[in-house]
Amino acid sequence: MRLAIEREATTLDISRIAGYLQNHLGQKITSYLAGSDNAKTVGLWLSGKVEPRDLPKTRLRYAYQAARLLVEVYDDETAKAWFFGSNTLLDDEAPAYVLRHGMTPDDLRLVIPAARNLVGVAAPVLAEAR
Repeated sequence: MRLAIEREATTLDISRIAGYLQNHLGQKITSYLAGSDNAKTVGLWLSGKVEPRDLPKTRLRYAYQAARLLVEVYDDETAKAWFFGSNTLLDDEAPAYVLRHGMTPDDLRLVIPAARNLVGVAAPVLAEAR
């Protein structure tokens, strides 16, 4: 699962990535994660009329990868809560804050291991429940 999600985050068209995020997290959250101040911009990305610049596009790709991991194991509401909760692996910052304010891929890269950490904690519990 992880490798497929990583591949998708790298290869999918940005309009599909933005669409997934909007469907599962909402338009305002998607806009926030990308660093945009206007939620309507997400609709323009979905339509293909406008393409985000490189930094927002990178933020969306990282957000997609984390969201996919969390939604697959938990659900949309848990993913939303995770993005806005304090995270010890991110120096007690919320993943959404790290994505929105990160300026380089190095600033953003720790969001994925933080998401994997939560999914990894859930995996044994989910396996036992089956």
